[in-house]
Parts: sequence; structure tokens; C-alpha cells
Amino acid sequence: MRKRIAILFGGRSAEHEISLISARSVLDALDAERYEAIPIGITKKGTWHFVPGGPAALGAGSADGLPEVAAGAGAEVVLDERPGASALVAEDGSRTEIDVVFPVLHGPYGEDGSVQGMLEIAGVPYVGAGVLASAIGMDKAVQKVLFAGAGLRIAPHEVVQEREWEEDPEGVEARASALGYPLFAKPAALGSSVGITKVHAPEELRAATEEAFRYGRKALLERSMERAREIEVAVLGNDDPVASLAGEIVPQGHEFYSYEAKYLDEHGAQLVIPADIGPETLEEAQRMAVAAFRAIDCMGMARVDFFLLPVGVLLVNEVNTIPGFTSISMYPKLWEASGLTYPQLIDRLVELAIERSERERKHGTGLS
Repeated sequence: MRKRIAILFGGRSAEHEISLISARSVLDALDAERYEAIPIGITKKGTWHFVPGGPAALGAGSADGLPEVAAGAGAEVVLDERPGASALVAEDGSRTEIDVVFPVLHGPYGEDGSVQGMLEIAGVPYVGAGVLASAIGMDKAVQKVLFAGAGLRIAPHEVVQEREWEEDPEGVEARASALGYPLFAKPAALGSSVGITKVHAPEELRAATEEAFRYGRKALLERSMERAREIEVAVLGNDDPVASLAGEIVPQGHEFYSYEAKYLDEHGAQLVIPADIGPETLEEAQRMAVAAFRAIDCMGMARVDFFLLPVGVLLVNEVNTIPGFTSISMYPKLWEASGLTYPQLIDRLVELAIERSERERKHGTGLS
């Protein structure tokens, strides 16, 4: 009997459009003989809608021409949050039973533990990291504390609160100068390179920091790892995670791997898989990837990003708990290079979701 899998995409974050691109690839890869896909689009206002044709049926809603979930995409639907109900309820009261949820949501209100918490309350198995790891995975500043505690090397950085910036910008500027230029100013809790600016000199810091604070109350200033190579490793599993081969991102015509390079310029970056690194460096990257995965208590999947310095030292940059799933995204391509096809990867992620849910149910929730 086919499993019904609800694919969640869109959402309230600035990464809404990218989520749709990822979800389309996931839907295309699902084995129709094994799964019945239930595409659920979440608008930028947070309402859920059936989208019978999936993201491919949606029109462009943004200035850059990317698709968007708009109210009216289909019947509005809500999750029945009663434990064990495992159903979506439409406006007319009709119910659609589901077996698993696959959140293909990037950014706040989807990747940060919000949706994961709701699914935990409802007792519905879901793909990917749990509430804690999702929340940590969204917060680059907290990640770095845990990485350092786990003995993993990280880049020099400063965490800046919005109030600090408002009350003492000169103090923040002094901390930035101590880091040295160039540096990056980025939102602490966002992905897809949204809101990131490379700051070459002190006079550029103010505008870059203001841009980062457009997306949250906490920003990260991080020294630019000049001449470093960007290496990425995919991790898959629950209690016994395994790491893939490594890949390398080589920006083309862009100073860094920006939003434009990732999504708007089809020639914006070259993905080199496998990365041209020695066996000892690969082994270290895989070891560190699993260590970073465990440091945030991750489950299911994650992509771990590194800087490889010219001297051969690896620094952990960040963990992405819902990595990009587009047809050209690094996560599925790394597993393909490691011997796991895209459809097989989806199968394994669903298996891991059900495995984790069943194990959690055995633990119980009461004291008796």
C-alpha cells in the first residue's frame, strides 16, 4: 500500500521561492508506486493550501520571476493537531489521512523548529531534524558555540544584537575592525545567502549591518576566509549518521556564493563533485561533518559546509538541516556521487523519519 506523504513548501520566510524549487524536485523524484504525494503550499501569510499540481502549477509572484504560493492556490487546509490523528482537514471538513510529512521549507517558520514542534505535538512522522536541532541549525551564532565546544575549528566572528547596534554602533565597528577586513555581515538566522554582504572596508559596514538586521534581531560578523575553498559534505542517518563524498562550490563571476549565484544566475557557480582534495582531507571533512551533525543533536539529514584554508586546515562554517533539494543542489548530488540516487535518497529519508517516530513513541510521555 502506498504511503501518503505531505510535501510542505513555501512558508513565511524570505526563502519562500527557493522552497518551491526544492519541493518541485522532491515531487519529481518520488516513486509513484510507493508514495502518494500530497503537495501543501504555505503562503507568505502562513495559511496552508492544497496545491494539486505542486509548485509547477504556481505562477510567478516575485520581481525576480520565481514562483510563489498565493492564497487561492487551492482549498485551505489545516493539520489535525490531535495526537495520532495524522490528517489534514480542509475547509469543508473533509479529511486526508497522511503517513509522513516532508517539510521542504527553508528559513524561519519552517526550518527553525516551528513546524517540527507542531508535527511533534500531532505525533506525525516527519523527515529531517527534530525541534532542537532545527532551531540550532537555523541560528548560526548558537551553532558556532556548540562547534567550539565539540572541539571543531571555526572562523573568527562576532555576534551582534540589534540593540547593541542601535545603542553603540561605534563599539560594534571597533569589534569589526578587530576581526579585520574584508568580512561578511549576515543575518544569524537565515539561509540561501539572503541578507549577506561582503564588507571590504569600514565605510561599508553600516549599510551591510542594517541589511542583516532586516531579517532578524541578531547578526553575525565573520572574517572573510580569503582564498579558502568552499567544501560541502552531506550527512544522512539518525543514531549512526554517515557522511558522503565531499563537493566544492566554485563561484563563477561572483565574489562569493551569493543568492544571485545560487538561484538567479544559471552559470553563477560550478559544483565540483567529488572535490579535488586528498584522501586525508576527505576523511577529516567526513569526520568533522558527522561531529558537527552530532553537536547539534541532528537527525535525518544535513549538509555541513566548510572552509578549506590554503594551509590545508578545515573550518566548519555551518550546518543546514534542510539543505537545498533542487535538481542542481549539492545535497542530492553528493549522495548520487556516493552511490545513492535521488529516489533512493527520498526513500531513505522517509524510512529514517518513520524509524525515529516509532522509537520516540516507545519512550512514552508520562511518568507512570
